[in-house]
Amino acid sequence: MMFVRITEAINNPRTSVQEISRIIAEDPGLTARLLRIVNSAFYNFPTKIDTISRAVTIVGTQQLRDLALATSVLRMFKGIPKELVNMESFWKHSIACGAAARTLAGYRRESNIERFFVAGVLHDLGRLVIFGKIPDLAREAITMAESAKIPLLQAERTVIGFDHALVGRALLQQWKLPNNLVDVVSYHHAPANSLAFPNETAIIHIADIFAHALELGSSGERCIPAFTPEAWDLIGVQTSVIPSVIKEVERQYDEAIFAILSE
Repeated sequence: MMFVRITEAINNPRTSVQEISRIIAEDPGLTARLLRIVNSAFYNFPTKIDTISRAVTIVGTQQLRDLALATSVLRMFKGIPKELVNMESFWKHSIACGAAARTLAGYRRESNIERFFVAGVLHDLGRLVIFGKIPDLAREAITMAESAKIPLLQAERTVIGFDHALVGRALLQQWKLPNNLVDVVSYHHAPANSLAFPNETAIIHIADIFAHALELGSSGERCIPAFTPEAWDLIGVQTSVIPSVIKEVERQYDEAIFAILSE
């Protein structure tokens, strides 16, 4: 997995920017997507960045690693039954959640806000595993959610015995991703259960609700997820910024869709 190689290189103090750039450059598609992102209004850099080495220098190694993960995951899931989910719509929802999380993190003045973007993109990956591995049960859960007008999350637990958040946790652990990402994906519907990373989890919880409320794509869920009021208290952002957050999310969303989903 390219993300693992990039992470290993970054964690080695002897690795130069040029070496990290060479690893990324081995994947032309990834290179093109990363350059589109850093040259978009997502960043608003005053001059064009035309090489990965310059992107690494300006954006930062950790930040570019997180963007690489976010853009690479979108190419990993194939063969998901179309009647269960529209994949373009699924990724649009994921990117919208990432944009909302990145925006909220910016208001909190968090360091490396790209880690919030990647957490938003990854938050519903467990649902794709369910759709791909047990499509009949997934279909039954979707039917139950629609007929009973209940959240798909609740239907998953009833029909399958577990939900997509638990599956996402297992997947990210198998990929050996950082604990903060594992925790956020595990508890994005129940941020109060996150003991290690409550603030990050609360941000993704609220970002997911923003993405649903703004109807930016769909992960298969027909309902807006239940809101945990304590989550807003955890992130410590004034409610007066909500209109500004929405405006910024819509701007970042359009830029990210073009940069990441374009071939």
